[in-house]
Amino acid sequence: MTLYHGGFHGDLNETYYVGPKALADAASIRVVETARECLDQAIQLVKPGMLFREPGTVIEKHAKSRDCSVIKTYCGHGINQLFHCAPNVPHYAKNKAVGTAKPGMCFTIEPMISLGTHRDKTWPDDWTSVTQDGSRTAQFEHTLLVTEDGVEVLTARREDSPGGPVPIPQEAAEETSVNGLTSSPETRKDAS
Repeated sequence: MTLYHGGFHGDLNETYYVGPKALADAASIRVVETARECLDQAIQLVKPGMLFREPGTVIEKHAKSRDCSVIKTYCGHGINQLFHCAPNVPHYAKNKAVGTAKPGMCFTIEPMISLGTHRDKTWPDDWTSVTQDGSRTAQFEHTLLVTEDGVEVLTARREDSPGGPVPIPQEAAEETSVNGLTSSPETRKDAS
């Protein structure tokens, strides 16, 4: 969702659960809540002096801890009187983004997290993006303003906003599917 008001843009994205089947599916909850938490953890880094490459490290580490991947094609972006502008804020580790956050800068962070591959493809409509393996994804985004001592989330949820976090079922936390094989935290540790 975007907003244009007084000559300035805002940008916001949130994944919602639709119907009881979505809330009964542990893998769906895992990817949605992981994406939400990735954004929340990245926002905690934002303050003057933050390097624009830093959020990607936090996002990818958290996604991998939940056996998810980060779609690398899309990134956060500057936003003001222009909709997409510098800086670019990649959501994956070991990126080469340049620049440092300064008070007054406005940009988005918008990780797209996948249950499967990080590779995506665009449909012939030149808009729809899907993972190459057809796995489910979730995405959250906020527009952020760097303040003198931290960050203001310009698109923050209100107390009465619909949706919101859902607890990850224990079965999704303990047992996940990796490359089509069932594994537990213990077997993943041994495989590392």
